[in-house]
Amino acid sequence: MTSSPAIKSFLPVVDRSGSNSISGQISGALRSAILDGRLPQGARLPSWKDLADQLGVARGTVRAAYDTLADELLVVPAGASGTRVRHDGRSSAPVAAARPLPLAGIVSAPLPFQLGLPAQDALPAKLWSRLCARAARREAASLGGRPDPRGSAALREQIAAMLAITRSVSCTPDQVFLTTGYGSGLWLTIQVLEAAGKQVWHEDPGCPLTRRGLGLAGVDLVPVPVDQDGIRVDHGLAIAPTARLAVVTPSAQAPTGASLSQHRRKDLLGWAERVGGWIVEDDSRGGLQLVRPSAPALAAQDSAGRVIHIGAFEQTLSPAVGLGYVVAPKALTARFAQVAAALNPAPGVTTQAALAAFIGDGHYLRHLRQMKRLYRDRKAALEAALQGRVATADAAPLALSVRLAAGVDDVALARRALDFGIAPAPLSSWRHDRSAARPGLLLGVTNVHAGNLDAACAGLLELVS
Repeated sequence: MTSSPAIKSFLPVVDRSGSNSISGQISGALRSAILDGRLPQGARLPSWKDLADQLGVARGTVRAAYDTLADELLVVPAGASGTRVRHDGRSSAPVAAARPLPLAGIVSAPLPFQLGLPAQDALPAKLWSRLCARAARREAASLGGRPDPRGSAALREQIAAMLAITRSVSCTPDQVFLTTGYGSGLWLTIQVLEAAGKQVWHEDPGCPLTRRGLGLAGVDLVPVPVDQDGIRVDHGLAIAPTARLAVVTPSAQAPTGASLSQHRRKDLLGWAERVGGWIVEDDSRGGLQLVRPSAPALAAQDSAGRVIHIGAFEQTLSPAVGLGYVVAPKALTARFAQVAAALNPAPGVTTQAALAAFIGDGHYLRHLRQMKRLYRDRKAALEAALQGRVATADAAPLALSVRLAAGVDDVALARRALDFGIAPAPLSSWRHDRSAARPGLLLGVTNVHAGNLDAACAGLLELVS
């Protein structure tokens, strides 16, 4: 479809030198046109491909802009009929107030069913505080030097040793690069591979934040279906045979719960070796698998050096720790070091020192075992509380899913859930094409405990009734 003259009149002139991202420029121009009425309710927007061609940007960039507008309830993806301006989408209120999941009330204390946060009542706060204080005293005595942009040698050594035990990944400390979390590691990897504008396979359904991050990085996202065996490598080859990068979650795919089967692992690794491609392994949840035995990391099976392994401590310790890591293949370590030094140096040395001690003294593995036991119990308790009252299904690794009737707007329902003091995630947001998704809600189990279980379930049942 080509855009109408009215749409052409307010398309932005892309500024590649400005501080605002290209997707932000696109969403900003469309937002203004919707809110002031230049784009009427029901108006059809250009397809991702058409708008990308007109502006000279990647389709993933346009997709990220449209996703932002959909999150703000200003547009509605409508499958084959395109993306349209939502009826009653205009508002005189500030745009920030229209976002479906305002974070101001939940960033400091997670609500029941919220995804992506560890159990706040089980964190080793006193021990962590003591380790941070000790590290700060030691670092204060040696200020003045420039820290290694790859991260401290002590922590990289501990992470390499930990991965050998927990994920069967064999690597040297020189292959480990410290980041501020999974998103930071993904961004660093995209820069190293110079992937902007290139086709990238991504799981469908798959993590919305990963999809958004890849779109903001300017890659051309190619949604590849996931079934019970994980990503469909054959489908990726059929629709994007020239792609040379795949971003996958082999061990704990969300929201399907699938683990990449052995024959799919062989297919994916074989593809990367055959075409000279790269596989980004999101293992940020791999250490929290509640099934036994745990699925191994894909990097542990990579004999050709084609897997870039990304992990983080956001869901095992806390996002506030602000630390993650990338394990680079040996062939890429020099390039990773160059990009990290120039654009993405490791975070503060005090936190690094505290985490090195936390891992080295055995606290981390002990904490991981305790959390897995706790989460198994909490998941079982939630399943029991909802049994016979609402249909649930397993969603890996730390969630249950609730299916909703066809036609229900699960994004709007998730927004309403905040009024009940709960924060489930809309299942449709995990699909590349939301209009093709069966609506549902994802219920995180980590912060549902005996003290709030009954109230959380009552709120959920009232919400979906």
